[in-house]
Amino acid sequence: METIDGVLLVDKAPGMTSHDVVAVARRSLGLKKVGHCGTLDPMATGLLILVVGRGTKIQDLLMSEDKEYTGTIRLGVVTSTQDREGEVTEENEVPPLADERIREAFDKFTGDFYQTPPMVSAIKKDGVPLYKLARQGKTVEREPRLVHVYRHRLDRIEPPEIDFTVVCSKGFYVRTYAHDIGRELGCGAHLQALRRTKSGKFDLSRSVTFEELKTLPRTELISRLLTLPEVSRMRGA
Repeated sequence: METIDGVLLVDKAPGMTSHDVVAVARRSLGLKKVGHCGTLDPMATGLLILVVGRGTKIQDLLMSEDKEYTGTIRLGVVTSTQDREGEVTEENEVPPLADERIREAFDKFTGDFYQTPPMVSAIKKDGVPLYKLARQGKTVEREPRLVHVYRHRLDRIEPPEIDFTVVCSKGFYVRTYAHDIGRELGCGAHLQALRRTKSGKFDLSRSVTFEELKTLPRTELISRLLTLPEVSRMRGA
């Protein structure tokens, strides 16, 4: 019987969960053993790494690598989920902000610092994901976690919107980054758009779109898999 092992890079479309992508991949490949590395929120797009067959054995390894994102922060509006999907909990006037002031706020969140994960997240408290508690209207104490921003770039400053690129460690919440920068600027903010462009040595150049994942013939999809030796070489392992 044929064995299908490897890594499939998918460019996730908005409006679906990472699990939805895995479910379609299982159907399209006719395999049960498919997992993903690093959840993307439904509103986010971009690189989702799927591990197939024996590729699932390196899932933790691939999840632990650094990520690159591009995104848009919207100043003056705070939401319950720290992104545009949540309910508005606060609206403030955006004061005139010099570019330098905005750069200083971003610079503050560089290198090592602590982030408090959002209530709407998959982290578990006593075995229950926080997002389920949040749906019940509960807020619980979250342990701040040490994260790292290697570098960032401001791509467009046109308040109330700021476009940015950030390269960060695993376990980093870009939503919380947007929220905290808004707090630092005194007017609050939320994450308006997010796209993952890189994870470790992988980028979108060899990805399949979600549409292709649904419609390409199975043989074609299998040919788009990165083999495990190839993955090993790419990672310099």
